[in-house]
Amino acid sequence: MSDKDKITLPALMEEFQESNDFHLQPVKIGGQPFQLFYMTTLADQSVITKDILPSLRQVLTPDLEDIQRELPFINTVITTDGSVIEENILRGYLGLNHSGADECLMIPAKEEKIRDITVPEVEFSVIGPKQAFIEDIQTNIQLIRRRLPVKELKMIELEVGSLSKAKVAIIYLKDIANEENVNTMKQRISDIDFDHIDDSSYINQMIEDNSMSPFPQLIDTERPDRVAASLSEGKVAVLVDGSPTAITGPTTFIEFFSAFDDYFSSWHISSVVRVIRLLSVAFSIFATAIYVAVLTYHSQLIPKDLLSTLIQSRQAIPFPPIIEALFLELTIELLREAGARLPTKVGQTIGIVGGIVIGTAAVEAGLTSNVLLIIVALSALASFTTPIYRIGNTIRVLRFPFLIVAQLWGLIGIFIGIGVLLVHLIGLTSLGRPYLEPIFPPRVADFKDSIIRLPFSMQSTRPSLMRTPRSKRFKKEEAEKKKDIDE
Repeated sequence: MSDKDKITLPALMEEFQESNDFHLQPVKIGGQPFQLFYMTTLADQSVITKDILPSLRQVLTPDLEDIQRELPFINTVITTDGSVIEENILRGYLGLNHSGADECLMIPAKEEKIRDITVPEVEFSVIGPKQAFIEDIQTNIQLIRRRLPVKELKMIELEVGSLSKAKVAIIYLKDIANEENVNTMKQRISDIDFDHIDDSSYINQMIEDNSMSPFPQLIDTERPDRVAASLSEGKVAVLVDGSPTAITGPTTFIEFFSAFDDYFSSWHISSVVRVIRLLSVAFSIFATAIYVAVLTYHSQLIPKDLLSTLIQSRQAIPFPPIIEALFLELTIELLREAGARLPTKVGQTIGIVGGIVIGTAAVEAGLTSNVLLIIVALSALASFTTPIYRIGNTIRVLRFPFLIVAQLWGLIGIFIGIGVLLVHLIGLTSLGRPYLEPIFPPRVADFKDSIIRLPFSMQSTRPSLMRTPRSKRFKKEEAEKKKDIDE
């Protein structure tokens, strides 16, 4: 910044005074006139009246350095830089300067209004910890440090957004996280050129490897325990001030179907539940498309016992299968959106009563068959088994392209769609790491905690995807001497 572009204190004060919440107060210190200025909406009035003003009255010398030593505050700073004064005032600091002087003492008095730590709402679990992140980044970092009280836990602070100036923290475990992953995350966040960052989801979309893909390539979570577990595996976490969710990466496609409470149950039960989730997702995507393809092109594949039931259910339907399928799918999406946007009590009523009433009325009016109604309802129910909200949205969207190709080319179209989908997934990466690992490239060692979860005693190494400098989590020989608690 050139001398001409430097912000002067008189110009800054003049601009601040255009806002009604700017307060300028004359005070006397050591018999000399000073002025105290701050934003009333950002500074804590109780701190000013109970701590700052009484301390200033006790100061006998009109010297900023003496005043700084007398004040019972840390993080005070003396500066003549107008940009520093502006930044601090807009973060809840008080400015104190001798009338007519450019040198200012900045005193922290930020008003802290944060909500209490509550239970997770999106990633709720029956057993396990019941704490969720809130909108204060310092509290969120504290929640992580409680679970990882080690000196290796490091944090890099960045500021993103020319207007919002959002504080962003990159958190990782030194000597466990791969430096390349940390540097990649840091570089991508530093390169963000956007005026306003309101939530971590902004950052998530801007640093993904392929922003054109409907598949999320980083996991966002509201659970501190999940973030701590991810850090111990060698991942990198990102927190944004004002956001109750954290971002972790690199990640894989399979990880989006692993709920964190899988680790609170025995490995047998957790493995079965994970397989059920994956099968449910496949059913949600393909069930309606297969119905349309079979009835439109491949009726010879229908068993004779089932054929009469289908004929009876469709004999009064005036529309082809694709029309009734799209009608029901769009109806389900409308009910979802209405339930999500309305108040909680009303939304639950709309979702349940609306589904029953509209579904029954559509069948009785001859707009759709009862068989398809059951299939669409089960598909919608199956899509709710995904533990990560963003991948659930992706599954909802994927059903429509498969419906279109099923209508155009039947089962051949569905297989073409599957091929295109697999090629897309194989080409995706997360922070440069293969997204479909351990399926492709195949890594047998990483199957221990992917589609199924093996006992903890068999998870002695961190995922090879992380390329961590310390791959060993514990000595397997010692663990084998004792049976695992869930074996």
